[in-house]
Amino acid sequence: MERFLLVLFLILFIGRIVLRYLLQRLNINNLKAHGKVIPLVFAGGIDEATLSKMVDYTCDSSRLETKGDLSGDIVELAMLFLLVPLMVDWLVVLNIHIIPQALIFFGILAAIGGIAGLPFSLYDTFVLEKKYGFSTITWKIWVADLVKSLIVSAILMGIMISAFMAFVSYLPQSWWFWAWVFFTLFEIILLWLYPVLIAPLFNKYEPIKDELLKEKITALLDKVGLKATGIYQVDAGKRSRHTNAYFTGIGKTKRIVLYDTLLASHSPEEIVAVLAHEIGHWKKKHILKQLIFMIGVSLILLYLVYLVVGSPMIYSAFRIHHTLAYAGLFLVSLYLGVIRFFLSPVGAAIMRRYEREADGMAFELTGTSQPMIDALKRLAKDNLSNLHPHPLYVWFYYSHPPLIERIDYLQTMDLGKKNG
Repeated sequence: MERFLLVLFLILFIGRIVLRYLLQRLNINNLKAHGKVIPLVFAGGIDEATLSKMVDYTCDSSRLETKGDLSGDIVELAMLFLLVPLMVDWLVVLNIHIIPQALIFFGILAAIGGIAGLPFSLYDTFVLEKKYGFSTITWKIWVADLVKSLIVSAILMGIMISAFMAFVSYLPQSWWFWAWVFFTLFEIILLWLYPVLIAPLFNKYEPIKDELLKEKITALLDKVGLKATGIYQVDAGKRSRHTNAYFTGIGKTKRIVLYDTLLASHSPEEIVAVLAHEIGHWKKKHILKQLIFMIGVSLILLYLVYLVVGSPMIYSAFRIHHTLAYAGLFLVSLYLGVIRFFLSPVGAAIMRRYEREADGMAFELTGTSQPMIDALKRLAKDNLSNLHPHPLYVWFYYSHPPLIERIDYLQTMDLGKKNG
């Protein structure tokens, strides 16, 4: 059985590497084959030079992502087969409580993974993104972000690991249930606190200054009976020229956030259309459905983890000589990581359906698709999006329908209204 577990993991792990590479190659080759053709819906909106830049950006980003993923895979295997068995033996010899053992264990692994990924992050931020005119971040801000991210991550990870290990130690027969209760409450609290406690550590949030736009957004919110604590703009431009808008928070911390880059490049009608799309997610209860699904799946997974980490077989398969829950959690997380990759198309299909529903709701709320179409075109141009993704790549990865498909769908709704 130990051999089967090891072989199964290696098959899944190598299969992920191969499939990920093949999908990237398909996408790049498809882009190179069709990347010189300006889609009809973009005729007059982008020129050949811009289209060429879009192609180059997608190709360069994909190549960097492929190298980063492969590097991460190599580091993961090295930690699994070389470091983890030795580290577990060393931690046992220390003869300390399981909670500090687990904190040291996951802290070292997280540090190694973070250091291994640092060169790719730096290259992406200071070379690739600057090359294409996106990155505006300074070294001072980058270092400050890194330090704050490490502190926040360490605190959150420390709380989660300490709680899980406490349940394992003091409630050995039912720890999976109490861990699920804690995880659920922890996630909900984070959703509530993020807009008011964590996000302001990195950016400055202030009430939107454009009063006319604020009135339009408020009228839209009143139309659907949605109340938000406020409408904010954020200084995203000090890091990147990419544009975005989003809802965040729950309950009394619910708010709308607009990037200053979005405010600078889009018309009020386009911004309202984008927010109508986001409101569509709320009206269709997409976020609630995802939260309920996550809570339900986490309960099942934690029970399965409870069954697995108590069995010596999974430890023996990877030459770990001690049945310690934190090592078992790490091993199970590796299995779940590769399995989740192969299940990606299922989640992507659901998300694409949600996006189409939100586009439909945006049309209902605004009465027209044109502002949303204009916003999508501008977003595509400003963010150098891929206008020719391979269908298999879309099926496997895309959480949104391809841009051309979304625009066609929106145009169809407008046409239907005129004919109706």
